Amino acid sequence: MRTELSALLDKYEERILGQRLNLRLLLSAILAGGHVLLEGVPGTGKTQMVRTLANLLGGNFNRIQFTPDLLPSDITGSTIYNMKDSTFQTLKGPVFTNILLADEINRTPAKTQAALLEAMEEKQVTIQGETYQLPDVFFVVATQNPIEFEGTYPLPEAQQDRFLFKLQIDFPDFEEEKNVLKQVIENSFDSSLVTPLLDMNSFLSIKKEIQKATIGEGVLDYIMQIVRKTRESESIRFGASTRAAISIGKAAKSWSYLAGRDYVTPDDIKIVAKSALRHRIQLSPHIELEGVTVDQIIEELVGSIPVPR
Repeated sequence: MRTELSALLDKYEERILGQRLNLRLLLSAILAGGHVLLEGVPGTGKTQMVRTLANLLGGNFNRIQFTPDLLPSDITGSTIYNMKDSTFQTLKGPVFTNILLADEINRTPAKTQAALLEAMEEKQVTIQGETYQLPDVFFVVATQNPIEFEGTYPLPEAQQDRFLFKLQIDFPDFEEEKNVLKQVIENSFDSSLVTPLLDMNSFLSIKKEIQKATIGEGVLDYIMQIVRKTRESESIRFGASTRAAISIGKAAKSWSYLAGRDYVTPDDIKIVAKSALRHRIQLSPHIELEGVTVDQIIEELVGSIPVPR
């Protein structure tokens, strides 16, 4: 299974250029059973990144464009009356898929955003009092634009906490961006041309293997020290929750598997900690006024904790 996953990752990096770390983190998140919030300016390939992953995994993919007039039923589905048969019929919404792209999630009001909460946390959807289970592999990737705030509805902290990672998508370097341009001009960037390298059954088998990865007591203590430090730091107004510690542990297991190991090291924790924490903590007002970023605070915090041997 490691060979197939390694081949998938190589193909993924070949198709999506200039985002090597984010691609590995995105794959780690779906392997860990979590969800991802992607933040980046328009035109950085966020949709292409998610669609290509879905094709490589051989899973079903749906995309929802979030707008101010989007209703919860547009996501989950609804019940209609069939006059021909005199019965009620349930129409399942686009949430019933393997990989769901919630595009510009912060453009829709909180009521519609909340329609995803039950699906993300419990992998089920309630339509008119009836509960329906989602597929075993269910992965939500939500995108948002960090520079345009007019007409947006910021995600509540409770919903942000549902995401395993928050990944920040930046522009690739000169040569990689030039290669992207070349691929598009030569019409070789079509994600529909990507051949699946796995199927959902194989993917579920890999997830079971990942669960067997071990985390030593010293590494568990390291995770807890990082999370508890966010609650004690004067630079942070609100620290990370217990769910943050769980997210770091699960993501580190997936990352170690991608690295060819069946055990987690402190370096794995360092790699995934920033993405797992940046959306879960709030800086103190005086720190924000100084122009210090969340990522800088996390780096300082993690760097101040002794690494277990």
